[in-house]
Amino acid sequence: MEQGKRMDNNRPEPSPRQPQQPRKRTQRKSGKVFSNSWVYLLFIFGVSAVLAALCWTAANDVLALNKPEKSAVITVGEKESYGSVVNQLEDSGIINSKALFRVFSLFAGGKQKVTPGTYELNTEMDYFAVINGLGANSDRRMTTIVTIPEGFTIDQVFKLLEEKGVSTEKKLQDMAATHSYAFSFLQDVPLGDYHRLEGYLFPDTYEFYMGEDARYVLNKMLVNFDAKLNDAMRKVITDKGFSIREILIIASLIEKETDGEDRANISSVIHNRWKKPTRETAGFLNVDASIQYVLPEGEKVTPAHYESVNSPYNTYKNKGLPPGPIANPGMESIYAAMNPANTAFYYYSLGEDGKHHFFKTYAEHQAFLRS
Repeated sequence: MEQGKRMDNNRPEPSPRQPQQPRKRTQRKSGKVFSNSWVYLLFIFGVSAVLAALCWTAANDVLALNKPEKSAVITVGEKESYGSVVNQLEDSGIINSKALFRVFSLFAGGKQKVTPGTYELNTEMDYFAVINGLGANSDRRMTTIVTIPEGFTIDQVFKLLEEKGVSTEKKLQDMAATHSYAFSFLQDVPLGDYHRLEGYLFPDTYEFYMGEDARYVLNKMLVNFDAKLNDAMRKVITDKGFSIREILIIASLIEKETDGEDRANISSVIHNRWKKPTRETAGFLNVDASIQYVLPEGEKVTPAHYESVNSPYNTYKNKGLPPGPIANPGMESIYAAMNPANTAFYYYSLGEDGKHHFFKTYAEHQAFLRS
């Protein structure tokens, strides 16, 4: 045994080292990740496409692009809600989205601009044009031409205006009864009954806005009457000791009685009976048309009405002029009322020839009737 080398029998012998196994690398599932990326991109593109389509559709509606040609009549009532107006726009095809239009209206002041009336709109109008097209100064506001015949009563006038879509009978009646119009010839005519404007709605041809405010409709007709009754005519009326209302009452009686060629003679009979009554006439005008005014529509005057009708318009029971005009007379009848023929006639009767025949006495009148 060599010196210096001791053998330690107690130390265990080192065990041989096991060779280390190489680590396995985790492989990425690149195929799956690639597939998920494409799904995400497709989703993004899909959402973008939908949003783009919605935006394009909305833009088309707001800007009136690529819309089929169409027009519609939109009527805005005086107390109609804005929502109802928007519903009309959508239902008629002028707009496609009432929700979008209402949002747009918040910024454009649509609710404040819309004015009662009847309008013709079309699909070429963008949202701004639609809103402005429903305004008071819109050139889209529809008008109608109305001709008021001479001798129409106020009820006939109001009925015609309603038929033409200008206003309603109810609105016209309410405004005629309650609104105080600033005309001198109406200052002594009390409020309360719409017939107060009988005689003053001058028969003529008018252009009105459809769905117009009743106050403006009546004012337009009264302005026309005020212009037609010029200063020279008013002076003649005053100089002869009459009022405008008295002349209108006489003119309305003439208008309802005339055959078209005898206005001055009928005027002379009315003036003679009113201002120069005889023992026979005793101040009674005896005009059938004044009784007709208060009879139900369609009922004709008969001799029985002379006693049975208890009304100040019964000129067989009440002396002098009736309390108001019985129709709206034209200018010829107004002139005749101002300028009666200079006659001694107190009676007239319609002959079989369709013309009125005039008489000085009751006996002459009765002889004609017997013949």
